[in-house]
Amino acid sequence: MSTNDYGLLINYDYCTGCHSCEIACKKEHDLPEGQWGIRVMQDGPRQNVDGTWDYTYLPLPTSLCDLCADRVNEGRLPTCVHHCQARVMVFDAYDELAKLLPSMPRSVIYAVK
Repeated sequence: MSTNDYGLLINYDYCTGCHSCEIACKKEHDLPEGQWGIRVMQDGPRQNVDGTWDYTYLPLPTSLCDLCADRVNEGRLPTCVHHCQARVMVFDAYDELAKLLPSMPRSVIYAVK
């Protein structure tokens, strides 16, 4: 299987910021200190004008991400998806990921070339 027609959907509503995806990626690709295939960024905490609070973790694939092409070719999931403790990541064909978006309004699909 090639990763060319596949992507990664990340649902930001439920990411807990555990960094398991970062650690698994660094280990899988033997990345040196300061290099990341996926990086968890933090937005918040900040108070909104209506008094509610936002505190969001944002897993972001970097230019070093290849969606674990070797793993995928073996029939396995990308390591970030496999190790995500909150199960906020989905790896699938773009058309299948697009079907999930209406039920996950705070999600994004990443295409990696």
